[in-house]
Amino acid sequence: MKTFAALQNGALWAEGYEIFVRLSIPAKAIRHAMLTLSILSAQPSAPPLPTSSPPIPKPNPYPNLSISLLPSVTCALQCQHFQSCSGCTQELNLHRPIILDEVTEFFNGLGVSDFTFDSCRLWEWRCRAKLAVRGSSISPLIGLYQENSHNVVDIPHCKAHHPSINAAVELLKQGITDLRVEPYDEDKGTGELRYVQMAVTTNNTSLPASQRYRNGKVQVTLVWNSRNENSPSSAKLNALGNFLWRNGGPRNNVHLIHSVWANFQTSTNNIIFGNRWRHLLGEMDFWEHVGGIDVALAPSSFGQANTRAFDSLLHKLQKYVPNGKAVADLYAGAGVIGLSLAATRKCRSVKCIEINKEAKLSFKKTVGRLPKSINSAISWHHADTSIEPLSWLVGSDVVVVDPPRKGLDPSLLDALRTISLAEKRAMSTERSFSKVKNEKRPWILRAKEASVQIESKTSPEEGQSLPKTLIYISCGWESFKEDCKSLLSCKEWHLDKAHGFNFFPGTQRHRGFGCVQKGPRSRSEEKEVRKEEEEALVRNIGVIDVALELNNDQRD
Repeated sequence: MKTFAALQNGALWAEGYEIFVRLSIPAKAIRHAMLTLSILSAQPSAPPLPTSSPPIPKPNPYPNLSISLLPSVTCALQCQHFQSCSGCTQELNLHRPIILDEVTEFFNGLGVSDFTFDSCRLWEWRCRAKLAVRGSSISPLIGLYQENSHNVVDIPHCKAHHPSINAAVELLKQGITDLRVEPYDEDKGTGELRYVQMAVTTNNTSLPASQRYRNGKVQVTLVWNSRNENSPSSAKLNALGNFLWRNGGPRNNVHLIHSVWANFQTSTNNIIFGNRWRHLLGEMDFWEHVGGIDVALAPSSFGQANTRAFDSLLHKLQKYVPNGKAVADLYAGAGVIGLSLAATRKCRSVKCIEINKEAKLSFKKTVGRLPKSINSAISWHHADTSIEPLSWLVGSDVVVVDPPRKGLDPSLLDALRTISLAEKRAMSTERSFSKVKNEKRPWILRAKEASVQIESKTSPEEGQSLPKTLIYISCGWESFKEDCKSLLSCKEWHLDKAHGFNFFPGTQRHRGFGCVQKGPRSRSEEKEVRKEEEEALVRNIGVIDVALELNNDQRD
């Protein structure tokens, strides 16, 4: 028993292996299995048994005990940049972020005992990266800032990056050196190339599905230190773009570069992009396939860094939206979530609301590739959800929110907390967003003018109902906890399900969503929750008992 020790993440450690056990297993069963393993590991290797008479295995006294041995090295980052780069903060156990125990305990406390966590892809997962360009033309540095500084760490062998990003960075360095492009100097405000954005598309239908991810192509955006394309250094910008296309475009053995874009920025603040964009070479449209649909993304659009994890989240989320419902997608961006629901759940209507007007074009292109069989009223509105948010909730059965890290806007949170009162008012009034003749609020009228409307073939009328289901996609754990507590404290909602996804392996950030249903839990649900809490208490005592024994044995 001396070879075993407890880990903080709930696993056990044995001779370089991690042993994972289900928390529902009694402590006695865990001790039995551990003792068996320790005896086996101490014995010399036995000669092979005759194949003619295989031994009859003894019955497992604990059939529900599932122990898997996994070499710890298989879940380690093993990146040479770990100590200096600020991108990753967890080197071991990438499949279990340190924060996961806190997340699980939080949801257990709210009655969700079946919280799941998808560890997703652990390496080469990042398909979108914004990297600083510093150093000199002879020795360029392309990477991230050191912690609490503006000193750039060169990360050519980043284990988080998709391999195509690392290859494109290496090609860019060669172009910088050959063409004598000067990296940006923050102190002096001089230089030519400030940042580079690399975005990988894996949507190549000419390849078998199993080969598409590995052979992803890179959309390169060069952030140039000038006001526009007419600056004196524009010739060098075009030369660099041509270098990338000539050496990484379709005429090469390896087609690495999807397209080359330029963004112009002269500000001295920390904002990466300016407002002016220019397409230089390659394909104009950037497509990715997630959530069952083809999605168009401009270089200025917000895109998920972890494409595969986002796809997993969308497929899981779709299961919580019944067919034929009306959906409001708030903080919608280019409408990826709402449009994936329209395509897969046969929604009666989908209404996407987004404050960034740059997402409108991507939305329109994505709609153009939706299946023709979709019979749904689809709309996108350029609007701020914090201004009279109730107007965007009216007429929807399900509301999906995907706010930034700061969480929900206070006005939207308040509207959701008092939704029953609003529903009663809505039933007694004729106010409806769809009735333009009665609409006088300027922010709503402006949103309608800047909207995109795709009418349903059957033209369903929008009702006055308010959502019964809220799906909250978390981008910041602390803000999600506070918003969740606030929503549940008013007794208007109860948390039904929760799922987590390892969007950023090697960091303490993850994404997930909670499915919140309107109204309190039913009595049967409350009884089930209390029963599970009692069982969980017993399980926790048992696990603590084992951990203490293991620690004591290790000290002997």
